[in-house]
Amino acid sequence: MLKLEGVSLSYGSFRALDNVSLHAGKGELVVLLGANGAGKSSIFMAISGINKTSSGSISFEGQEMVGMKPSSIVEHGVVHCPEGRKLFPQMSVEQNLLLGAYVHRKAQDTKATSKQILDHIYELFPILQQKRHDPAGSLSGGQQQRVAIGRALMGRPKALLLDEPSLGLAPLVVKQMFEIIQKINQTGVTVLLAEQNAYSALRIAHRAYVLERGRIVMEGKPEEMLHDEGIRKAYIGA
Repeated sequence: MLKLEGVSLSYGSFRALDNVSLHAGKGELVVLLGANGAGKSSIFMAISGINKTSSGSISFEGQEMVGMKPSSIVEHGVVHCPEGRKLFPQMSVEQNLLLGAYVHRKAQDTKATSKQILDHIYELFPILQQKRHDPAGSLSGGQQQRVAIGRALMGRPKALLLDEPSLGLAPLVVKQMFEIIQKINQTGVTVLLAEQNAYSALRIAHRAYVLERGRIVMEGKPEEMLHDEGIRKAYIGA
């Protein structure tokens, strides 16, 4: 469904991605593991069209996406939930959520469909309905992360790119966050998840990739990763 072949990306003289190839099938939950600076966010920036690649192909449902505008990529069903949430703090929770549907504003069914999706998000995150009129910046970190994921869901994703959704959250909230991600995946949405919390991510994944210095150094099933001594020492602990 989502396929990268030989993708490279540079920031000036720094090569952030070096000949990266990976794929996520329809309905899969695929995890990208790696330390800070390994290239996880750069992969998402390349897929979503925010940063231009220097070489390689990125396709979704057989259609080449390199060179597409970010808004067109969202319209095709690939939605990026960025690291750090990137909310508008003084706008209300509901206003932030509705911004996720902006790219579909010209569609005839926009209002009805957006209302259905918004209702679904409030079912998924009841606390957001309670706080829908509150400024997004007044929410806790876990609640803000729910807004960020909800906003991404308003974009009607077929493939959802989640960049470090557990970053900076308390352990109990992290557990809840991974349960939510698994629920979203079980509705049929393909999920590409970048995470440093390797143990929790691997427990819900179908497959995983490990990145080091902009390169894929390992691919495999979660159980293989969990029992690999090198992976355990680097990302999970003894």
